[in-house]
Amino acid sequence: MHNNNKELTLSAPLSGPVLTLAKVPDAVFASGAMGDGIAIDPLNDTLHAPCAGVIVHVARTGHAVTLRADNGAELLLHLGLDTVELQGNGFSMLVQEGARVANGQPLLRYDQDKVAQQCKSLVSLLILTNSQDFQARPITLKSVKVGEPLLHIIRRNGAGAHTEVELVGEERIGHVRIAHRGGLHARPAALIRQTAQGFKSKSQLHFAGKSATCDSLIGLMGLAIGEQDEVQVSCQGPDAEAALQALLIALSTPLAEEHHAAAPAPLAQRNRVAEAGVLHGVCAAPGLVGGPLFRLNAINLSADAGHNDPAQQRQVLDHALTQVRSEIAVTLTQAGKHKNTDEEAIFAAHLALLEDPALLDAANHSIDLGMAATHAWSQSIDAQCEVLQQLGSSLLAERANDLRDLKQRVLRALLGEAWHYDIPPGAIIAAHELTPSDLLQLSQQGVAGLCMAEGGATSHVAILARGKGLPCVVALGASLLDQEQGQTVVLDADGGRLELLPNAERLADVRHAERARQQRRTEQQAQAHTPALTVDGVRIEVAANVASSSEAADALAHGADGVGLLRTEFLFVDRHTAPDEQEQCHAYQAVLDAMGDKSVIIRTIDVGGDKQLDYLPLPAEANPVLGLRGIRLAQVRPELLDQQLRALLQVSPLSRCRILLPMVTEVDELLHIRQRLDALCDELGLTQRPELGVMIEVPAAALLAEQLAEHADFLSIGTNDLSQYTLAMDRDHAGLASRVDAMHPALLRLIAQTCAGAAQHQRWVGVCGALASDPLATPVLIGLGVSELSVSPVQVGEIKDRVRHLDASECRRISHDLLKLSSAGAVRHACHQHWPLS
Repeated sequence: MHNNNKELTLSAPLSGPVLTLAKVPDAVFASGAMGDGIAIDPLNDTLHAPCAGVIVHVARTGHAVTLRADNGAELLLHLGLDTVELQGNGFSMLVQEGARVANGQPLLRYDQDKVAQQCKSLVSLLILTNSQDFQARPITLKSVKVGEPLLHIIRRNGAGAHTEVELVGEERIGHVRIAHRGGLHARPAALIRQTAQGFKSKSQLHFAGKSATCDSLIGLMGLAIGEQDEVQVSCQGPDAEAALQALLIALSTPLAEEHHAAAPAPLAQRNRVAEAGVLHGVCAAPGLVGGPLFRLNAINLSADAGHNDPAQQRQVLDHALTQVRSEIAVTLTQAGKHKNTDEEAIFAAHLALLEDPALLDAANHSIDLGMAATHAWSQSIDAQCEVLQQLGSSLLAERANDLRDLKQRVLRALLGEAWHYDIPPGAIIAAHELTPSDLLQLSQQGVAGLCMAEGGATSHVAILARGKGLPCVVALGASLLDQEQGQTVVLDADGGRLELLPNAERLADVRHAERARQQRRTEQQAQAHTPALTVDGVRIEVAANVASSSEAADALAHGADGVGLLRTEFLFVDRHTAPDEQEQCHAYQAVLDAMGDKSVIIRTIDVGGDKQLDYLPLPAEANPVLGLRGIRLAQVRPELLDQQLRALLQVSPLSRCRILLPMVTEVDELLHIRQRLDALCDELGLTQRPELGVMIEVPAAALLAEQLAEHADFLSIGTNDLSQYTLAMDRDHAGLASRVDAMHPALLRLIAQTCAGAAQHQRWVGVCGALASDPLATPVLIGLGVSELSVSPVQVGEIKDRVRHLDASECRRISHDLLKLSSAGAVRHACHQHWPLS
């Protein structure tokens, strides 16, 4: 159905439950990198055309087809995930490339049983591949039958008379100073666009005689607005005032992670002042280091004569791809065990890209024409990178770096090169653009810092560099690669500068600063085994978050006062059957033994929702984070929790074991588990009861803290989940994650209420979320009444040192005033003023 050739209604190509792309268990589709769209978990065996049009592409393996609708929208219909690996087995294509099809016409049929048994998932996708020209709006997110209305497709450029009606209303104008570090680059621009799209009014930014509509990411970035520049915002439409206020806040509130940088970007960086012997770039990870510059070069291939044996080259490529997949799988397992969620997400995306039909089909096609596997793979990646870079989105252009990473990794496997760089320790690495794999390798080899000619502060490498504590500057320009190998340089990542000609005095200063930082760390570590007392004598327990007995031993070595959170999921993931009672008991006992005489808080299994187990099939959920997780799963599968509680009750001594329940929302859940625990103690003939605590990670629990504290022995606040549930922002959402800041006054009010409720019953409150590891937040948490902080093992010394410099009564006085502030940015600014980080 068409409306002036601009709006098109797509009918369901399959029958079954509808999912948003974010819920698709495939990182590439879920990220929207392929385009906007929708998914269906199919219940029928035939894929139908969602509208009339022309078949422009049929996958060689018969699992996918692309249809161009009469209005120009291009629709990829992809049946199942990873189905390219079935090589057409179980699929029969019913149409040919170039054929004209009618709405509802059958396009492909598949053998449901055969395909379901062999592929990762039957979840099928309808992707709008030219999302830059069209927008997809879901009509329903419930189950559909073939032919029922599913999506509206709307052309993005100008909606004619329809727009005129919307824009009736007075124009509202405001002025604001840009607070985003580095100005309005890709990520802040994406946030502004996202904010504007929440309103009906048309919004524009005006700066230096130029204007751009807030709908356009490229337009916004094209204004070249710097940090602290003043811009005019205009909004016209029925909700112009609300849109204006929302945009003014978004423009004047820095992204949360921008506050974590060691220092604000100096004026010189913003204005790019020309300085002899200095290259200016953008800070991706803070720090100041000096050392020899070492350049990494990409692999260069010699010319390919062609005439290669296709069967042999396919085999060579398949072998290399299998090798790289298994390498990435090992990285993923390690990241999962150590809870490096950023690392896990990045390499999960890499694994998904290695299965991508667009890449594999293109490479195999070139091999069929006689090309060598090395060149076919290289060419296939280059072509995809070009597509991403031409989409006009710098965020997608940065994702091209992930593809280049896979290009290098697979080429190394094909060429048989050992994946190792010969680098002197303490070197500062220079490269055109580093990849995540490079970074993991380099960080293990003890490099001091990283600088790149290209890249962005939002790239995966930047995220990993921050996690590894490696100073990193990106976008330094091509002249970086002309520098002499081995020359001594200073990388001032805080200022976004690479100093090529530092004099002896400057080098001495940098080395002195490095030594002072190192000495401070050494002193903190030396004091880490003594209690953390505030200036006025208040004792704060500083415990550690761990996921295994080896991490517990590490925590004890770093001075932890106990384990504040043992994540038991490490026992349940990456396996095909559940661990039995004896295996669990041994694992918990090993953690207790590793902690000497200190107490260990063990959280009961927190899977379900988005953390699935092979042996625990759960229904697909429209909102996994709001579904069967934590304690709710125990209500559905009580035998799992019973087995875990039995294992926990057999550890010795039981007095050092505390049990923590995740995702509690009401008192009845706690009472039910307490009764169950009592019954199991009676069964096992135990007179002693372990302490039972509740995690405060949903707003309902914080608001009911007093009632929960009446029946719980302690409360532990999980600020990561509490943030996303309170702010209604998915912390894994690329465009929103940086705004999920637990220093938001709303979060602090919930923490204050939790502490006040617990105090009514003389219960103690701990924090085990990421906020506990943020030294800027330490005084606020102490001030609000928190008496235990559970942090990553390496941060125990630092946080204890922070506690020792604080006055608890002053923390109480100031923290309650912070609750009246209006944003996380304002809170962080005030904390820097009151309790500066030395």
